[in-house]
Amino acid sequence: MAASGPTKIAWKLQEFVAHAGNVTCLVLGKNSGRLLATGGEDCRVNLWSVSKPNCVMSLTGHNTPVECIQFKDSEELVVAGSQSGSLRIWDLEAAKILRTLSGHKANICSLDFHPFGEFVASGSMDTNVKLWDIRRKGCVMTYKGHTNAVRCLRFSPDGRWIAAAGDDSTVKLWDLSAAKILTEFTDHTGPVNIVEFHPNEYLLASGSSDRTIKFWDLEKFKMVSCTEVESTPVRSILFNPDGCCLYSGSQDSLHVYGWEPPRCFDVLPVNWGRAADLCICSNQLIGASFSQVTVSTFVVDLNRVKKTGSIVQGTVEDEKLFNLPVMKVAALRRNYERPLTTCNRPQSKVKEELENEGKNQSAEEEKDDKESTAEIRNPEEYKEIFQPQNAIARTPPRRTDPFPAPPEDDTISVKESEKVTPPTEVHSPAIKKLQADQLNFHPSAASTPNNRPEAPIIPIAKNEPIGLKAADFLPNNKLADLSDEDAMSQIQKGHDTMCVVLKSRFKNLDTVRAVWTTGDIKTSIDSAVTMNDLAIIVDILNIINLKPALWKLDLCPSIIPPIDKLLQSKYESYVQTGCTSLKLILQRFGLLIADNLITLPSIGVDITREERHQKCKLCYKQLKNLLPILQSKAGMPGRQGSAFRELQLLMAAFE
Repeated sequence: MAASGPTKIAWKLQEFVAHAGNVTCLVLGKNSGRLLATGGEDCRVNLWSVSKPNCVMSLTGHNTPVECIQFKDSEELVVAGSQSGSLRIWDLEAAKILRTLSGHKANICSLDFHPFGEFVASGSMDTNVKLWDIRRKGCVMTYKGHTNAVRCLRFSPDGRWIAAAGDDSTVKLWDLSAAKILTEFTDHTGPVNIVEFHPNEYLLASGSSDRTIKFWDLEKFKMVSCTEVESTPVRSILFNPDGCCLYSGSQDSLHVYGWEPPRCFDVLPVNWGRAADLCICSNQLIGASFSQVTVSTFVVDLNRVKKTGSIVQGTVEDEKLFNLPVMKVAALRRNYERPLTTCNRPQSKVKEELENEGKNQSAEEEKDDKESTAEIRNPEEYKEIFQPQNAIARTPPRRTDPFPAPPEDDTISVKESEKVTPPTEVHSPAIKKLQADQLNFHPSAASTPNNRPEAPIIPIAKNEPIGLKAADFLPNNKLADLSDEDAMSQIQKGHDTMCVVLKSRFKNLDTVRAVWTTGDIKTSIDSAVTMNDLAIIVDILNIINLKPALWKLDLCPSIIPPIDKLLQSKYESYVQTGCTSLKLILQRFGLLIADNLITLPSIGVDITREERHQKCKLCYKQLKNLLPILQSKAGMPGRQGSAFRELQLLMAAFE
């Protein structure tokens, strides 16, 4: 419920003791805006629900203090790097350690997950950047070039590039598919602490200890502009979801910047000290900071923050300066597109490197995995966040209510009390994925919000039945003239037809269940496919998707054709189930299918191998038939488009 009187623009949400030792790092979940992970000198990673006082889960396994943390975009995985140079990846939904990766020779300083593929990048004080394949548990590539610690890593929204910022005052940009450096930005005069890609344009922002933020054009590889010098080093920046401005979490304040021309739209006092991370949720900016053993979170109402205008940097002596026209850009920057190639390297080189990397590590890593634990401290909140009843559309929920703003009081700063800026229009929900949803915006002028077209997909959650209106079931102004029998007959119109459909579906499901109980899963799948009812297929796949161990190569030739229909369905739930099933097939059997196609025939008769070869050949043909569908839907906005782009990357092995 909205407050009756004036409310604060920025306020402290909570403060709590996060670790037994000093807190060393933290990260906010950018997807939900409601998840927080902290690392400490006690060698633990603790997970928190923002605004809740109790720890949801505590992850152990590191033997040295945790130096940095990062969530995967879906917030199902979290990776933490330690002073020893090792990385640990936990599966939060399964509450267990997923991978232990070793290879760096010094502290891990920076981490980032690839937006689509199963890869994670790490930067270290040993000056190297490593790209890891999570599935194969090995290092795919090592990027060298920095001469000091690598403080920040970011994958581009299309997953083709990686930007690395270091204490050597440089920002380096690598092309993952070509495995070479694209360019190096050297204009900073102090260590570079943070880099962020624009959500849709070819633009990069970097914040440095020289107290400036610089903007770089990624087509011309030149600096676009630079902000005025701030009072303290720049350590946390974040683009608005629609790309109209950049937020900088400065010491006890929030700055809002534009870059063409360089200008500061707004400055707000926020008593967060040194902001460690920022995210946006429900048009509120969430900031988190830490000091010793405590962590504090803060909220800024973005409806009351200037995101456009002309507060020109420097001393303003004339009102005319506030009405300066925005500079027109001679040539618009491109928007990100889907990568034409995956960042996978040739299979032979990958296998060779993995063998060399893993000879002396596998036994030690397996031991480390056994020693790592995920201790659930708050079962109720854990189930609500990571194991919801509807596990297909997992929480934290996509639509989250904003935090209620407290009323103004005497401690409000002059800046807040005098602020009369009307609420700005909300251009897009902040909960949507920033790096994957906004890759296909129509070209527009720099710093201009984009209006996203609605996808022709019927969403999972609606406030009323699809295609039905309550008014259609009510008589027009004749309710008083109807008898009880007539009223019941009106209500029951179409009821018999619906009952017939539901009874038929129940009968079909009962038939599948009867076969399933015999332990013959393939026959039950085949029987479900022959019924030619996508609803039955979806019900069965939802069960199998929750238990990946049930997937066998024998099932794939039967399931891939129905997945073709699911991916083209108008129902979001059907499309999501099809994407999940196809992703599991590609992750579990993609390499097997590819290897069987290129392996030379064996000498002699090997019936089992021949059968496997034929199944792989059939699966390959079926998967190739899905490529046009994936290509046509990869440009969709929202999580549907993100899912199709990820599937395209997984399918690249067959191209």
